[in-house]
Amino acid sequence: MMFNKKLNFLFAALVVFSFNGQAESLIEGSIDAGKAISITCGACHGLDGNSINPLWPNLAAQHASYTVEQLTAFRDGKRVNELMTAMAMNLTDQNIKDLSVYYESLPLTSKLVADPNNVELGEKIYRGGNKETGVAACIACHGPSGKGNPGAKYPLIYAMGAMYTEKQLRDYASGERISVGPVQIMRDIAQKLSEEEIKAVSSYIQGLH
Repeated sequence: MMFNKKLNFLFAALVVFSFNGQAESLIEGSIDAGKAISITCGACHGLDGNSINPLWPNLAAQHASYTVEQLTAFRDGKRVNELMTAMAMNLTDQNIKDLSVYYESLPLTSKLVADPNNVELGEKIYRGGNKETGVAACIACHGPSGKGNPGAKYPLIYAMGAMYTEKQLRDYASGERISVGPVQIMRDIAQKLSEEEIKAVSSYIQGLH
């Protein structure tokens, strides 16, 4: 009887492992082809996907499912940025998949740290939100360490430059950036954040590793 319970537990663990493996490889693309296409991306996002400018996001280790969604949005005009729109406009669907799996395969090596002066507030917002103003905790979608959820297309955000995250939160709040899907979760959250909270939680995210 005990043996059967152990066997069932092992089987369940293998199923979960298999599911997680599939969830991390949702996009079919060529890493080699993506690497060849990525040469022009390196000027802003780093040759290895680790950005050298805090205003531009890291692409290394980002979930391919999320990157496909965002690059497609830039190409099709659903997300607007003068530089990114120009870079994405000639990409085919397969180009986008190849780029996405290539960057997903790279290690995120950023060693940025959080500002110790506001890390307490940043952690509070990230892990618990703000009940008084209705701000939801970031951890609910992006996980305890900022690794996101590839199946739900919630991006990996840990070690992202604070300046980039601050700008995205402000853009969501102002309506300059909207979510690709019909549910505007980030807009609703960002509009309830104070400027102090935006700076603090962005710094906290930058320090997650």
